[in-house]
Amino acid sequence: MTQKFGLSVALATPFDSNGDIAIEAMIEQARRSLAAGCSSVTLFGTTGEGSSLGTQERERILASMLDSGIAAKQIIVGVLVDAAEDAAMQAGHALSKGARNILLAPPSYFKNVSDDGVFQWFSAVFAILGDKARDIIVYNIPSVTMVPLSVSLIGRLRTAFPNVVTGVKDSSGDWPFTEKLLKAHGDLVILVGDERHLAKGVRLGGQGAISGMANFVPREVKLMAEEGKDDSRIEDFVAELLKFPVTAAVKAMVAHLTSDEIWLAVRPPLVSISDEGQAQLALAFDTLFRSKAA
Repeated sequence: MTQKFGLSVALATPFDSNGDIAIEAMIEQARRSLAAGCSSVTLFGTTGEGSSLGTQERERILASMLDSGIAAKQIIVGVLVDAAEDAAMQAGHALSKGARNILLAPPSYFKNVSDDGVFQWFSAVFAILGDKARDIIVYNIPSVTMVPLSVSLIGRLRTAFPNVVTGVKDSSGDWPFTEKLLKAHGDLVILVGDERHLAKGVRLGGQGAISGMANFVPREVKLMAEEGKDDSRIEDFVAELLKFPVTAAVKAMVAHLTSDEIWLAVRPPLVSISDEGQAQLALAFDTLFRSKAA
């Protein structure tokens, strides 16, 4: 029996005072996440500000991760670009280094595009990749891309590219859609991006998650992602996170738990949340996860 996907941390990317990537802090966070039970780390996703990282930066980070002793089979690489050539170049480099999977988002500059157009874009990426193409998890996050991946489009992709498209990360936050996706394509690796829906998604056949919250509560999210165990604290804290820009809020929580302010910085066009917002999140977290009742 094939091993289930499990939990991958959607690794946040720290920046130093010059705005450069703080690679050592990033490696340390990856190691903490793996030691806490994550089966892999996902680099350059939404939480990792992947769309703000250049190709050379990405290659340097991946090389540093591998040089640090983190195994290629424990690394997933997010690709969030619009040109098929760029997507294939970034994906091809990571795959050539042995990355476990590519998390591939659809192009997002043009809005109101058809399923046919999106299908043709993915087809172009895979054609450029050629024999390198494998283990692609398509990324449905319409709140960011404004380009939803429909259940029927996912069906077309898996039929046309059965040895390439192996999974879906669904960060739609739309439970009826997630439920329909699991029913139609449950033999794919379906990953539930919204932690509020994660446990019940796993109970319906989901194989785990790529989770931003795993940056700071990995053990709790692991039980949801691998055992389908409900945790009302996670659901309640997601509601608190959503009061703020999510990427900046996740990084504020890493800063809170590591006592390292390097994690507060985000790369433009994002901005860090206020001191007041940080305090509000920290209080909510400590109340939920550090009180005696918890």
